Amino acid sequence: MKSTVVLVHGAFAGSASWDGVTGALLEADLPVIAAANPLRGLAADARAISDVVRSIDGPVLLVAHSYGGAVMTNVDAGAGEIVGLVYVNGFAPAAGENCFGLAAMYPGSMVGEETVRPVPLSDGTTDFYIAPDSYHDVFCADVPAAQAAIMAATQRPATQEALVEPSGDPLWQDVPSWFVIGEEDRIIPAALQRFEAERAGARRTLELPGASHAASVSRPREVVELILEASRMPAAA
Repeated sequence: MKSTVVLVHGAFAGSASWDGVTGALLEADLPVIAAANPLRGLAADARAISDVVRSIDGPVLLVAHSYGGAVMTNVDAGAGEIVGLVYVNGFAPAAGENCFGLAAMYPGSMVGEETVRPVPLSDGTTDFYIAPDSYHDVFCADVPAAQAAIMAATQRPATQEALVEPSGDPLWQDVPSWFVIGEEDRIIPAALQRFEAERAGARRTLELPGASHAASVSRPREVVELILEASRMPAAA
């Protein structure tokens, strides 16, 4: 039985960030769901994705980008038959770690006061956006400027609280993982991603020279190749 691929987007993006990947996976005759990540809180977001997994019969391959990686890491292991995890420029926290703390472990992240636009909400939380004039350089320097402008205008914010919420026990301890690393990532430094992949005992790590944080947009072919590899491997694991 073929695995259903569940794509989990991260902060400052939406499900459309997977369009190039989704189309190629459908052409490869794999069932795909580009899930809506609420981006409200790490535990709550993980519950939402866990509910998506519960709705699927058969094996599930989870694929996540950016903050979505932290959400995927916290998906309920008992939600379904989860056979693999693919991190694409993603956070892969251990228990007690949070995204902001991880990003600061290594130099290179450009997320900070000068590039983030906070929007206080009436419930007392704060939404974080990447400032439009910083978005291209910070998030997706390797996509055309016109496309980056659309991505900036349509980005979905994550709450500050989600980005500092500690992780629970990581799913990567028990489920095989694969990592795609954009070597020119200006949000999650490539050095951090390498550390995460080694710590998780990744089956394979694919490094993309020149790729930005938005590798799923700028380099969908390479991302899809690793997803297809992961979709074939678990059955033989």
